[in-house]
Amino acid sequence: MTAFERGDAVIHYDDDGMPDGFPVLLIAPGGMRSTNEKWNEMPWNPRVALADRFRVIGMDQRNAGRSTAPVTADTGWTTYRDDQLALLDELGIERCHVVGMCIGGPYIAGLLRAAPERFASAVLLQPVGVDGNRDAFYEMFDRWAGEIASAHPEADADDWASFRSNMWDGEFLLTATGDDVAAIEVPMLVAMGNDLYHPQSTSREIAALAPDATFLEHWKDDESRPAADAAIKNFLAGHTPAIVEPQV
Repeated sequence: MTAFERGDAVIHYDDDGMPDGFPVLLIAPGGMRSTNEKWNEMPWNPRVALADRFRVIGMDQRNAGRSTAPVTADTGWTTYRDDQLALLDELGIERCHVVGMCIGGPYIAGLLRAAPERFASAVLLQPVGVDGNRDAFYEMFDRWAGEIASAHPEADADDWASFRSNMWDGEFLLTATGDDVAAIEVPMLVAMGNDLYHPQSTSREIAALAPDATFLEHWKDDESRPAADAAIKNFLAGHTPAIVEPQV
């Protein structure tokens, strides 16, 4: 794992897979603890599944894993989004696929809204969403904040409260309204969530609203996993730009 600096943040990342392959940006599950290592605990692991055909780039989000950054009252989804775009800039990547799970869903929606030209396609695996579960997100944030607060003397209680509000006070997909999703033309594959943090309703609504969406209802159980693996790989391959050789 290596790192780069963006302002006062130090963002750690892994750059694996095929060096000459089309790049895939990974945004890991884990809520506020989103680290690249989390993929190794998941039912489908793109670090392994995609390594033989793509360049696979995964990061620890700020203040998760090895990445560090100050906490301020203004920290929120756009802060993380700008870290993610800065990583692509750091590596000189103009265009890539993006694959995200859990909190990766809202992160991806933010990226596709801000810089759609940089993404050939997007895979959203059980995206988090708001549907009668906001207190669960507040509790998740508070547990994480309590664990790291001693390392952030720069932030007082009001800063943490504002940060939590910035992240979890929104509706639906948190970084995008239904109208926003309906305006995203980047092809998406949405694999359905089915629990408190990843409600079915969010996955189904994203897939219904997005103009170019593929929906996977079953993908995590042992029986469905081989077909889901093939579907995700075929989706990414089908949206990978052809390499144009330079003219002499």
